[in-house]
Amino acid sequence: MISNKVQEAINNQINAEFWSAYLYLSMAQFFHANGRQGLANWFDIQFKEEQAHAQILINYLNSRGGRVLLKAIDSVPTEWKSELDAFEAVLAHEEKVTAMINNLYSIAESEHDYATRGRLDWFVSEQVEEEETARTIIDRLKLIGDNGLAMYTLDTELGARTYTEPSPLATNE
Repeated sequence: MISNKVQEAINNQINAEFWSAYLYLSMAQFFHANGRQGLANWFDIQFKEEQAHAQILINYLNSRGGRVLLKAIDSVPTEWKSELDAFEAVLAHEEKVTAMINNLYSIAESEHDYATRGRLDWFVSEQVEEEETARTIIDRLKLIGDNGLAMYTLDTELGARTYTEPSPLATNE
């Protein structure tokens, strides 16, 4: 059985993952409306990934005999000044999520919940990847500046991204 403290922290993280999904869905719609279909695709994939992250935590909590308690999802922004502004918001958000995952890990550690720590190892690695990806795109957007052809190329490249189911869902762990 999972402790109430860990269960509450995981439920909070589930809510945060769904909020993240909602944020990325909002960003996708912003870019769809502004003719940046490739960027919209990138955010559509992020939306799916964040939903999967929530599902991983839901599956895990259920497997430990815990109770998933879904909460309201707060509203998200719907406008950004530029592509760069949106990805800077992504990086800031992912850094916040990393801090939340680290806090959840600390709670699991304080509760001597080694199974939860083990599950969270995947999330720790995932957050390194999320932050690195955001930084890379930010660097590219800064390099691009106002170059329309370079923006077109980046938009096309991001449009080629496809969704891959996260391994904890694929293995039903």
